Amino acid sequence: MAFVDKTMVCKDCGAEFVFTAGEQEFYAEKGFQNEPTRCRDCRTSRKRSRNDSGMGGGARQMYDAVCADCGAPTQVPFKPREERPVYCRDCFEAHRNAAVK
Repeated sequence: MAFVDKTMVCKDCGAEFVFTAGEQEFYAEKGFQNEPTRCRDCRTSRKRSRNDSGMGGGARQMYDAVCADCGAPTQVPFKPREERPVYCRDCFEAHRNAAVK
């Protein structure tokens, strides 16, 4: 299938942009169903604002915990439950390495 450059209008800023044949081929190879609706600048700006607001790729919420092995205070990226042990990084690595052997 031969692709041809398409001129499109950005839904955010209204500027025209070109959806190139190369980009169309890339979209087809990846199986993307939808054509882009924003120009490159608006896509970049949107990604940046999502990252700055804590959505997608922002800092993870961390929870305070006490290591079940050594008793050291630690932080984990999940809410600890009383029925499951929580380990600091060093003890977690030790448990994981012991399980592999």
